[in-house]
Amino acid sequence: MITELLCTAVAVGLYLNTLDADFCYDDSRAIKTNQDLLPDTPWTNILYDDFWGTLLTHSGSHKSFRPLCTLSFRLNYAVHGLHPWGYHLLNIVLHGLVTALVTTLGRSLLGGGPWSLFAGLLFASHPVHTEAVAGVVGRADVGAALLFLLSLLCYARHCQLRNEPHGAVWSRRCGGGGSAARCWGWMLGSLWCAAASMLWKEQGVTVLAVSAVYDLFVFQRLRLHQALLLLGKKKNINVLLSLCTLASWGVILLSARVYWMGNKPPNFSNSDNPAADSPHFLIRTLTFFYLPAANAWLLLCPDKLSFDWSMDAVPLVRSLTDWRNLHTIAFYGSIVCLTLFGLRGPSSSVEKETNGKPHVTNGKSITNGNGYHVPDPNQNTDLGLAKTTLNGSAIPHHCSPQTSLPPTANLVVFSLGIMALPFLPATNLFFYVGFVIAERVLYIPSIGFCILVAAGARTLYIRLRTRGCKVLMLGLCSGLVLLNGLRTVQRNKDWSNEENLYKSGIKVNPAKAWGNLGNVLKNHGKMAEAEKAYRNALHYRGNMADMLYNLGLLLQESERFSEALHYYTLAIGSRPTLASAYLNTGIVLMNQGNLEEAKRTFLTCAEIPDENLKDPHAHKSSVTSCLYNLGKLLHEQGQQEEALSVYKEALQKMPRQFAPHSLFNMMGEAYMRLNRLEEAEHWYRESLKSKPDHIPAHLTYGKLLSIIGQKTDAEKYYLRAIQLDPTKGNCYMHYGQFLLEQSRLGEAAQMAERAAELDGSEFDVVFNAAHMLRQSNLNEAAERQYERAASLRPDYPAALMNLGAILHLNGKLPEAEANYLRALQLKPDDVITQSNLRKLWNIMERQGLRTKQRGDP
Repeated sequence: MITELLCTAVAVGLYLNTLDADFCYDDSRAIKTNQDLLPDTPWTNILYDDFWGTLLTHSGSHKSFRPLCTLSFRLNYAVHGLHPWGYHLLNIVLHGLVTALVTTLGRSLLGGGPWSLFAGLLFASHPVHTEAVAGVVGRADVGAALLFLLSLLCYARHCQLRNEPHGAVWSRRCGGGGSAARCWGWMLGSLWCAAASMLWKEQGVTVLAVSAVYDLFVFQRLRLHQALLLLGKKKNINVLLSLCTLASWGVILLSARVYWMGNKPPNFSNSDNPAADSPHFLIRTLTFFYLPAANAWLLLCPDKLSFDWSMDAVPLVRSLTDWRNLHTIAFYGSIVCLTLFGLRGPSSSVEKETNGKPHVTNGKSITNGNGYHVPDPNQNTDLGLAKTTLNGSAIPHHCSPQTSLPPTANLVVFSLGIMALPFLPATNLFFYVGFVIAERVLYIPSIGFCILVAAGARTLYIRLRTRGCKVLMLGLCSGLVLLNGLRTVQRNKDWSNEENLYKSGIKVNPAKAWGNLGNVLKNHGKMAEAEKAYRNALHYRGNMADMLYNLGLLLQESERFSEALHYYTLAIGSRPTLASAYLNTGIVLMNQGNLEEAKRTFLTCAEIPDENLKDPHAHKSSVTSCLYNLGKLLHEQGQQEEALSVYKEALQKMPRQFAPHSLFNMMGEAYMRLNRLEEAEHWYRESLKSKPDHIPAHLTYGKLLSIIGQKTDAEKYYLRAIQLDPTKGNCYMHYGQFLLEQSRLGEAAQMAERAAELDGSEFDVVFNAAHMLRQSNLNEAAERQYERAASLRPDYPAALMNLGAILHLNGKLPEAEANYLRALQLKPDDVITQSNLRKLWNIMERQGLRTKQRGDP
C-alpha cells in the first residue's frame, strides 16, 4: 500500500501546476461549445451524440461515442461552469488513481520490492501522458484506463477463484474459501468495467483481449503450443468458459457499438491522415507500417512532443529507400523477438518472488534472468499445487491468493499484449483513423511499456554479479524516473496556455501551430503578429481553408476589405463547403453596396448541405446567419414578404446552439412593417424570452406598444433599454423620438443631446438627434448636429440638404446656399433641395446678396 501511495503522490505532484492552466486546443469544441454540457440540454442527448456534440448518425460525426466521459464534463460544468481548474483537478485525480492501479498490477506481476515501485513511478512520470492529463479532453483516455485496469484486476480475481474442472469450487484446503457465485461475480464486475471503459473511450473494449492474454500466459503460465492445445481439451472447461465469456461479451459490445453509430465508419479529411488518402498502395503500406514504430519511439524517447501530428508532421514514406524503413524493420524485429521469447521460452514453471535476489535450489544459484525453479520433468516433485495434465505437461493451477510471480517470458507476452491490443484501433488496420500520431492514445499502451521496462530491469539486475553493478542499475532506474519527471514538468508549462502550446509545436507541425497561434494572438489584440502567424502557416501549407478564412477575417476587422475578399475567395476555392467564408463575403459585399452579389452569396451558402462536415453545428450556424443577413437586406429594401420567407427558412435550419433573439426581433419588425401587429408582438416577446436583456427587442417592442396606444408600457421598455446599457446612444435616440411624439419637447431634446454625445461617430444617431432638436425648435443645437452628421458622411445628399435647411432657418444664407449646391451635385433631381434653393435665392435677392442668374432652378 505504501508503494501505491508513493507512486500516486508523485503522479499527482507532477501535475499540480496544471491546475492554473487554461482550456487548450480541442478543449474548446468538446467543452466550451458543446451543447450537451448545458443544464437545459436533456442529459439523454449524450446517448445519441458523439464526443463533440454531433449526432452519431450524422455523416460528419467522428463516431466517438463516449457518453461517460461527456457525463463527467457535464458534472464539472454543473459544479463550476467553465472554470478550467475543476476540469484539471478531476483529470489529476483520475491519473493518480490509474497510477495506483498500475502499481498494484505491477506488484502482482513483479513482486512487492523495488520493481513494482519502479513500474509505478515510470508510469507516473512518463512525459507522453502530459497531453492526456494536462489537456482536459485527454480525460477520455485517463478515465478509460482506470476502468480498463479495474476490469483486468477483477478478471485476475476471477481467475484466482475459478472452480476446478467438473464444476468443483476452489477447495478450502487451497486457502481460497470462495464460491462459484463469488468467482462469477468478479467476472461480472470485469465485464461491466470493460463495457464502462468502452463507453468512456472506444479502445477500452480491448481489455477483454488483454484479460484473455493474462489468463493464458500469466495465470496459466502457458507457452504457445500449450495455449493452442488448451482449446481442445474438455478438462479445461472452466478456462474455456471464461475465455468464451470474454469473447462473447466483446462481440456483443462491438456489435452494439457499430449499430449505435449508424453502421458506418467515420469520415476524416486528408489532412488528418494523409496516408489514408494516398492512391498508392506502396505508400499507404510503408507509412502505416512505420507509424506504430514512430509511436513506440515516443514511449522510448519522448523528447519531441506535439499537440498535433496531422498534415505533414510525419511525412509519408514514399519508397523502399526511405531511411525510416530501417526504423520500421528494427521495431517489428524487436517485437517479433520479444514475442518469440515469451511464447516459445522455457517450460512453464513457478517463479518465486525474489525481489531481485537469486533463488537457491539444491544448493545452486539460479540466475537465468527469470529467478524461478525449473523442476525435473522426470521427477514427481510436489510443489504444493493442484495440477491438470495437458498432453503430458503439467499446468499449475494457483491457489488464492497467488503466492508466486509469473516467469519473465510470460510477463513479456502480457506486457506486449497491453501495449499492442489497445493500440490496434489506431493502426488503420481495420478502418482509417483521424490522426497520424496522438500522444493521448498511448496512455493505456504505456502501462504495458512500463511493466516491460521494469521486468527487463529486474532480469538484468538478477544477472549482474557484483554489488556495484546492481547499485548502478538501481541508480539508472532512478535517473530515468527523474529525467521523465523533469520532462513532464517542462511539458506541463507548454500546456499551461494555448500560446505556449502552439509555440512548442512549431518544430513538429508548423502549419497547424502557426495557424492556431495566429488565433490566440488575434484574440489578444495583437493583429500584426497574428497576421504574420497566419501568413507563416500558409507558407507551409497554402491550401488550408481555415487559415485562409481566419486571415480574411482579420483583414476584414482591419477594414482591408478588398484583401479580405481575396482570402475568402481562396478559402472557398479550397473548401467549397466553408459556410463562414460565404457569410463574411456577403457581409463585406453588402457593406460595399454590392447588394445583388451579396444576395447571391448568401443564397449559395444557404444551399450547402451539411453532409460529411467535421462540425455540422458550426456550419448550420453560419447558414442561419447567412439567411438572417439576407432577410435583413430584403427588409431594408422594403421586401417584407420575401424577408419573412427567408427568416422562416432560417428557423428551420437553425441549430440548437444558435442564439435566435436577433432573428426573432427582425421577424417582429417585418410583421410590423406589414401592419400585422399581433404577429409582430409574438416575435418581439419570443426575442425577449430568448434573451431578456436584448436591447433592440426592448426598443422595437416599445415602439409597437406606442403604436397600439400602450404608452405607459412602451415607456417602461425604453427606460429598461437605457438601464441595460446607459452608454448606448441609440437607446436615448429611440426614447427621444417617443418623447417627441408625446410632445414632450424638452425631454426629447435632452435625449437627443445625450445620444449625440455618446455615439458621436454614428451617423444615424447624430442625424436623428439633429432632427429631434430641430423639431424641438432648438435650431442652434440642431445646426451643430447636422454639421457633425455632414462631416461623418460628406457625400450623403440628405445630410447636406438638411444642413443647408437649418442654416437657411438660422439666417446663415451663404452657408446654406453652399450646402444646397453640394447636395444637388450629388443628387441633381432632388425636388425638395431645388425648391429650398429657389426660396433661399429669393430671400438673398431681396436682401441684395444675390442677383438672379440664367439657369437658376
